[in-house]
Amino acid sequence: MEKETTFKDFIGNRFIRAILLSGLFLQLGIWVRNFSVLLFVMEQTNEDPFAVSMISVAEYAPIFIFSIIGGTFADRWKPKRTMVWCDILSAISVFAVLITLIFSSWHVVFFAMLISSILSQFSQPSGMKLFKVHVPEAQLQMGMSIYQTMFALFMIIGPVIGTVVFQQFGIEVSIAITGVMFLFSAVALMFLPADKTMEKTTEQTTVVTEFVQGFKYVLKNKFLTLLGANFFVAGLAIGLIQPLGIFIVTEKLQMNKEFIQWFMAINGVAMIIGGGIALAISKKVKPIRMLAAGMLVNAIMISIMGFSTILWLTLAAQFFAGLMMPAIQISINTMILQNAEEPFVGRVNGIMTPLFMGGMVLMMSLAGIVKQLTGLALAYQISAICLIIGVILVMPLVLNRKDQKKDVKFSAKEMG
Repeated sequence: MEKETTFKDFIGNRFIRAILLSGLFLQLGIWVRNFSVLLFVMEQTNEDPFAVSMISVAEYAPIFIFSIIGGTFADRWKPKRTMVWCDILSAISVFAVLITLIFSSWHVVFFAMLISSILSQFSQPSGMKLFKVHVPEAQLQMGMSIYQTMFALFMIIGPVIGTVVFQQFGIEVSIAITGVMFLFSAVALMFLPADKTMEKTTEQTTVVTEFVQGFKYVLKNKFLTLLGANFFVAGLAIGLIQPLGIFIVTEKLQMNKEFIQWFMAINGVAMIIGGGIALAISKKVKPIRMLAAGMLVNAIMISIMGFSTILWLTLAAQFFAGLMMPAIQISINTMILQNAEEPFVGRVNGIMTPLFMGGMVLMMSLAGIVKQLTGLALAYQISAICLIIGVILVMPLVLNRKDQKKDVKFSAKEMG
């Protein structure tokens, strides 16, 4: 009989302790940076919408451009070394921005977002690769649950911390704190187990060859192909409604625009609770079923929010949508790790992320037009329909779980 994994066994894993401590420092640095830059740019530009939107461009554009490149290099380089150097280089870039900020133009704050966002596209897939190496498969879902719960917690406290630090100390100290947090993260990562010695093969491959191999690997794997399609439609759904939440508050609920902070806070609190629930049931419920259930509940809740003009009903729908979000995020990351072989983890992650981000950014850019053409209620129904399509796409995997791993055993030679 297989021994059941306990939380004590899980937290006793040296990798888990180091990666969680690193994540804590990174989250502190990122939220202080994000909100100090946001508030600083708003001050400097008299709340110019274009300047504020450029902050998001600096943060999200590198995900589009560098995710697959970073994933490819994550499979070529030693992951621990990659993560440590990415944090060190992020800290150096932040301190360079700080020096320039003191003596030159305020516009350099955008580079603090841009450079660390680029480096994170190399670090993040390396972290996923290390999860594959150092965490037993029985503990993967638990690991993703705790990781996502920490992110959800910072969605609540992060804006508060970032705002307080900026208001109390100003932009220079805020940027300096960000750099120090990145350095602390690098120190925490030093406690990770040493990288495995990579075997030297007679066949040398180029970055371009390995890049192509990653796409072939995903396309030949039915499970990952369906999951990628699911990623894309989920991105479409979330991207469409993300800019429209403010209109639910002002048009549907007839509240002041400032009420949006409470509307979003309910979602964040629900995500923390949802992360705890996902952690509790992770050993009993298969991740593909968590994904399907999470998307189905979210589709229903988004549909309700689109039609509802009743405050308590809308807030309840927002709460349950947030409650299921960790189940979606945790199950996706778990399934990537479970169904991608170690040599391909970085590239698979690098391919999947742009699918989601691409769908999200596409619909975020069209959300205003869709609202004007169809109205707010129908825009939310379109989002719900996209999520239903996502559930339909993965239903073959829900109904036929036993065969999914038969598709993944491809060698790099076969991919060439």
